[in-house]
Amino acid sequence: MRIAVFPGTFDPITLGHVDVIARAARLFDQVIIAIGVNAGKQPMFDLTTRKNWIQASCSGFGNVHVADYQGLTVNFCIEQKAGFIVRGIRTVGDFEYEKGIADINYRMHPELETVFWHAIVP
Repeated sequence: MRIAVFPGTFDPITLGHVDVIARAARLFDQVIIAIGVNAGKQPMFDLTTRKNWIQASCSGFGNVHVADYQGLTVNFCIEQKAGFIVRGIRTVGDFEYEKGIADINYRMHPELETVFWHAIVP
């Protein structure tokens, strides 16, 4: 089974996020939308609200699930038996930032692949 994790704060979920989720849902057997919880950050919207919005936005995808986690994304992926991390990028700057994180994740867990998508908003 091809399981992918799409991590983020989703504060709030955007049309760009939904575009990436829809594309990932076509490619993977299961997509886990993983809301990162960081005690050092104060989100604009509470966790329950964000979960509800994501679930409503993704209700048409039977293979998309929502979860929250703390700690390293790599560890969450291992716990979920995911082989892929999905990341949306908007600009070259986003790519540079995300590539650095993907490189570190690869060093920590070489079996975990990062897939980048350019988010397209209709």
